[in-house]
Amino acid sequence: MRLRYIFIFISVMIIVVILVNFIHNNSDNPDRDTLTQYSTINALLDKVYEGEMTIEEVKQHGNFGLGTFNSLNGEMVIYNRHVYRVSADGVAREPGDDEKIPFTLVTYFETDLKEYISAGISLDSLEKKLDSIIPTKNIFYAIKISGEFERVKTRSVPKQNKPYKSLAEITKTQPTFEFKNVKGTVIGFRCPQYFEGINVPGYHFHFLTEDRKAGGHILELITGKDTLDLDKTSNYSLLLPENEEFYNLDLTPDKGEILEQVERNKKDIK
Repeated sequence: MRLRYIFIFISVMIIVVILVNFIHNNSDNPDRDTLTQYSTINALLDKVYEGEMTIEEVKQHGNFGLGTFNSLNGEMVIYNRHVYRVSADGVAREPGDDEKIPFTLVTYFETDLKEYISAGISLDSLEKKLDSIIPTKNIFYAIKISGEFERVKTRSVPKQNKPYKSLAEITKTQPTFEFKNVKGTVIGFRCPQYFEGINVPGYHFHFLTEDRKAGGHILELITGKDTLDLDKTSNYSLLLPENEEFYNLDLTPDKGEILEQVERNKKDIK
């Protein structure tokens, strides 16, 4: 009889712990289906490489995302509640929670649509396929592609020192890395075209190898047989830096051509 009461007590305690965790997770994140951004892409193009948001604060807004670190010290990949820095040597490491960042895009990833991607598809063709799958181009999507890739070319940038060069100048001599027949995950987002100046219109992808040891910002890609997960959201939250550099910027000029060169290295700036 006593053993029975002990069993009942343990069962009740397990249920209590599960309920407490559920309430905690949902009360801390009342709206998990939100895409949260810190700063703007045009601010980053205008050399605002220092922000006040910490890695600890980033983790409070999601478990999936991308960005960079203060002084452009590497490419950020957020995956499965871990934040990784892919440094200029191509190696992925986890920074301390007190480290600060100038830009990020993060969410709690929850699959709304699953598809299978066949092998041999380039990055441009992949984006066209994604455009044919999504129900509308006027909302936001978090994109996860997992499996083995025939080829992935990535980049990172070394930590910068003041006076800062522009991002367009820095990426002209950026270190690049090539992976062949590599297992890993593409972490990315699609933002509507009307978000030009605030974020990257269209697609923005980072990569993390399966062993979590390498990755970077994707420049080129050839798929293997991969799984695609899409998380769609209409909820968006923008947090802005509170520093003199951001306050004094003129964010009105069109920087679309510069952004294209920075994102894909497709052409030189005239």
